[in-house]
Parts: sequence; structure tokens; C-alpha cells
Amino acid sequence: MNDVSTVPVWLIVLIVVLVMTQGTSLFVDARKRGLGKWAWFWGIWGSTTFPLPLLLYVLLVVRRQQNGK
Repeated sequence: MNDVSTVPVWLIVLIVVLVMTQGTSLFVDARKRGLGKWAWFWGIWGSTTFPLPLLLYVLLVVRRQQNGK
């Protein structure tokens, strides 16, 4: 079960698309919120793992800006 060749190709493609979509979405949203260089951080980190960057982005950026307004 530890062999990568036993993982279906469609699952690998799905994971890659999911992670890249998350990274792109985090980057675009961070740019819209005016986070400057931090947008790159969120975009790159969002392109590496799932779902921790998304959860922390919502908790640290989105909720903080909603509570501050």
C-alpha cells in the first residue's frame, strides 16, 4: 500500500488540481484584500498542502478582517 503505483492516476490528478486551485484562490483573495507580499506566502503555502492553509487563512485573515470592520 505504500507504493505510489497502486494509487489511481485519476486520484493523483484530482489532488494536484485541488491543491493548485486552493493556492491560486488564496493568492487571488489575499491580493484583493491588500495583503501585499503576504499574498505570495498564502499562494505558495496553499499550493503545497490541503486543507491546513485554507483553514488558517479563513481564521487568521478573513475572520479578522470581518471582525475589524
